Amino acid sequence: MYYKQYGNTGMKVSAIGLGTMRYDKEDIAAGRFEKCAQIPLYALEKGINYWDTAPFYCEDKSEIVTGIALSQVKRSEVFVTSKTNLNTLENDVSRDAFFRRLDLSLSRLKTDYLDFYHMWCMLSLDSWEKHMETIYGFFEEARNQGLIRNIVFSSHMQGNEIEKVVASDKFKGMLIGYNALNYQFRQSGIEAAYKKGMGVVVMNPLGGGMIPLNQEAFSYLTEGTGLTVPQAAIRFVASHREITVTLVGCTAKEHVDDAVRAVEGLHELPAEEIVRNYQNKGVSLDSLCTSCGYCKGCPQDIEIPKYMDAYNQKILTGKDGAIEDRLYMHWDITPEAAGTCIECGKCEELCTQHLPIISRLKEIAGK
Repeated sequence: MYYKQYGNTGMKVSAIGLGTMRYDKEDIAAGRFEKCAQIPLYALEKGINYWDTAPFYCEDKSEIVTGIALSQVKRSEVFVTSKTNLNTLENDVSRDAFFRRLDLSLSRLKTDYLDFYHMWCMLSLDSWEKHMETIYGFFEEARNQGLIRNIVFSSHMQGNEIEKVVASDKFKGMLIGYNALNYQFRQSGIEAAYKKGMGVVVMNPLGGGMIPLNQEAFSYLTEGTGLTVPQAAIRFVASHREITVTLVGCTAKEHVDDAVRAVEGLHELPAEEIVRNYQNKGVSLDSLCTSCGYCKGCPQDIEIPKYMDAYNQKILTGKDGAIEDRLYMHWDITPEAAGTCIECGKCEELCTQHLPIISRLKEIAGK
């Protein structure tokens, strides 16, 4: 395993981190938690010492499973994270609500402290400012009590917005979505964090499954590597000098093996150089929907993720007809429904890729 320093914390963490929202669904539903716990235990055997979890992952069982594994190893061998935000606290901004949630995570994880606690899912600067005003002080109190060791945040903001959060000097690290689809949106953010001495952890290195499902379009990532497309996509992220940990969700031991292979003999480069090497290759990477689903809840009940998925097919194939083929054959919906959009802008405000959803819906509907 390849290891990196987590910012200026003095912690040496594995370049691959275990994302724990992919435990086997059938095992979770059947309550076979001990079986699921074999995945983090195997990951540690392979050198993966950074485990990322959160409330609500895996039907709200991820922390429980991860805790079963954590109780079977030496605590100091693993760096464990969890997360909270106002939604997790059911919009209760009280101190008691914050510490109840933290205590529940600690209890489930069978530990006395978290190495990293995330101010979770900051979608905008407004959201971040609200969380800073209402609950950041509780993070500081928990740190002072030794319940958490590092205050960090997770975000889907674009680079220039992330820079503003980084500049606050309130966090030891951050967790962001970064991959071969969206790196142009977030490059400046990871560079700013690195210069500040922060750790940078990346989720979603496979673009929400978009890369494995379209391997021909992303085959350029494998040039000179001898890796599969998914492995090469993980290596693309991990090879950034500015990125500390690349999270990979694993359901089976084979997934752990694939992720470990992706960073064998890793050679780090500055983000600027990596972007320069890849910017003229492949499809228009920063214009694809990654199916994160944050745009759900359209007041017109337009199934936006499905329409954006169909639009991806046009980008990937270069064929206008690919949109209707995808809508009819894959989703069983019609293009016409996209035309009921009232242009309220709610979806675009929530889009983690900052895509022009309204104009795409018009195009799909033929308007």
